[in-house]
Amino acid sequence: MKTRPSPDRRQARVVVLQLLFQDDLNPRNNPAKGEEMIRNSLRQPDLVRFAEDLLAGVRRNRRELDERLQTVAENWALDRMAAVDRNVLRLGAYELLHTDTPPSVVIDEAVELAKSFGTENSGAFVNGILDCLLRREKAASTGSAGHRGERDASS
Repeated sequence: MKTRPSPDRRQARVVVLQLLFQDDLNPRNNPAKGEEMIRNSLRQPDLVRFAEDLLAGVRRNRRELDERLQTVAENWALDRMAAVDRNVLRLGAYELLHTDTPPSVVIDEAVELAKSFGTENSGAFVNGILDCLLRREKAASTGSAGHRGERDASS
């Protein structure tokens, strides 16, 4: 059974994407303004919390996210990508790597954001990169599962 994305959560992602886009184009942007925009745009406390968590997570992990994305974005430098695509990828990568949102939902939502706010080719581009990131993460976790368990047991 396929998990259906929440339309409310989609709106939260739209707000977060807008804020990430602002951050990207204006690094001196006041982070508190983003939190204010979230509260004003999303009235439900659970959606506000969801959006704040996504925004804070992407901001906090941006360097790591960019590095991970760069490793799978063959022949594409992140700084040469369209700003919308780059920020949809950051948001999607954060959700894939740091939340319990089902990967199929994360990728579907990222593709929809890219189609809505990017170019004609953005949806396929974002899909390809996030799918590659997901496959690499699965391969890495499968390949190191035994070693990780041994380390955890000795901690």
